[in-house]
Amino acid sequence: MSDEELYRLFLDGHTECYDELMVRYGDALTAYLKGYLSSFEDAEDLMIEAFANIMAKRPKIKQGFKAYLFRTGHNLVYHLYAKEKRLKVFSLDDLNEEITADGGNFEDTLCKDAQEKALHRCIGRLEPELREAVWLVYFEKLSYEQAADIMDVSKKKVDYWLTRAKTVLKREMEKEGYSAYA
Repeated sequence: MSDEELYRLFLDGHTECYDELMVRYGDALTAYLKGYLSSFEDAEDLMIEAFANIMAKRPKIKQGFKAYLFRTGHNLVYHLYAKEKRLKVFSLDDLNEEITADGGNFEDTLCKDAQEKALHRCIGRLEPELREAVWLVYFEKLSYEQAADIMDVSKKKVDYWLTRAKTVLKREMEKEGYSAYA
C-alpha cells in the first residue's frame, strides 16, 4: 500500500495506518535529524514530534508523505536551533549511530564494500548543503522538488548543488584511487 493510501486511510479513522507510516519512516527521519543534532535521543524526540504534529494537524499533503514528513522534521530542527540562536550544519559523521535492527552501525549498513566506503568518506568532505542534497536525493530517494522543499530552496538550486557535488565527488574519488565510470 502506498504512503498516500495509508495516510488517506488514517484520515478516515484507521489509526493503525499511521503506525505503518511510522514504521516505514521513523528510522530514516531519525537518521536525517541526527545529522543536525548532537544526540540520538534528541533526534528520536524530534522524529516523534514530527509524526505527532502531522497526526494532530492532519494536513492535506500534496508533495508526498515522506517529503512532507522530512520537511516537518527540518522545520522542527530549525525552530529548535533558532531558539538557541545556533543552527548546526548537516553532518553525515553524526549519523554513525546504531540504528539498524541487526545491531550493525549505520555506516556499515550503508557501505558494503571498499568503494562504497570511499564514496561515503568523499561525501563527508562535501560542503553541508551539497551533502544534504546528496543525502535527500540519493539516499532517501526523494525527488529534486521534494529535496528543494525540505531545504527551502528552489529545484534549480538543488540541481546546481547536485551537479557541483558530482564534480567534487569525482575528483575526491580519484584521490581515493577510483576512476570515474565511462
